[in-house]
Amino acid sequence: MLITSKDNESVKHIRKLKEKKYRDEYNEYIIEGIKLIKEAIMEKANIKTIVVCDNCNKQEEIGQTLLYDIAKYNCIYVDEKVFFSISDVQNPQGILAVVEKNNVLGIDYKQDIIIALDDVQDPGNIGTILRSIDSAGLSQVILSKRSGDVYNPKVVRSTMGAIFRVNIIETDDLIKTLKEVKRHKFEIASTCLDTDKLIYDVDYTKKVIVVGNEANGVSKEVQTLSDIKMKIPMLGKTESLNAAVATSIVIYEYIRKKIQK
Repeated sequence: MLITSKDNESVKHIRKLKEKKYRDEYNEYIIEGIKLIKEAIMEKANIKTIVVCDNCNKQEEIGQTLLYDIAKYNCIYVDEKVFFSISDVQNPQGILAVVEKNNVLGIDYKQDIIIALDDVQDPGNIGTILRSIDSAGLSQVILSKRSGDVYNPKVVRSTMGAIFRVNIIETDDLIKTLKEVKRHKFEIASTCLDTDKLIYDVDYTKKVIVVGNEANGVSKEVQTLSDIKMKIPMLGKTESLNAAVATSIVIYEYIRKKIQK
């Protein structure tokens, strides 16, 4: 059956998921585009519904193989008007899905390092950080309460599929969470401009790497709790780096040391 009304109950439910409060209420989020749908299927994400635009211009790009794969899921077909009402992109590919959030029971303390975001808010930064975490073979990130919503459609797109492989650990109290991590023999290493210690001087074994807010950096409370404060050396006049760039540099310093052992 082709859905042609924006007032259809399934369509109204999906449209609600554009807002964070409903993503939190229903424990669901939207993914959009051919690549993300393929990644979700490959990673066995809990896909609740797949929506296909029946008469969108780019519908043929979906391809028969993907159409065969999505037939195994709960699929609904809508017309172009309805699809554009729930899409979050200007030139949609004609396919999106509703996915259940990956509920994480706790922190995996077997990993060498854990990345923690202290009020990092820019969607692009958060998405890129998740991709860097995934590229390093790591599988978790801690987000403070005031960090941006990782299930925001812009963040989800910018992760390029990493969101299905990285466990999202959201905390209402970052200090309390970091104290708990320290009880598991981890040290807290915060990025900070006011230090002489460089990222090259750090032993990346059992460390929580804390990256701070784009404007204010790591909070004073977290810095006080930190065992190590470290910085990326800069020879030019620029005083600080984009949060995602800085995080990626630190992660790849960890990788460099790991492969040299």
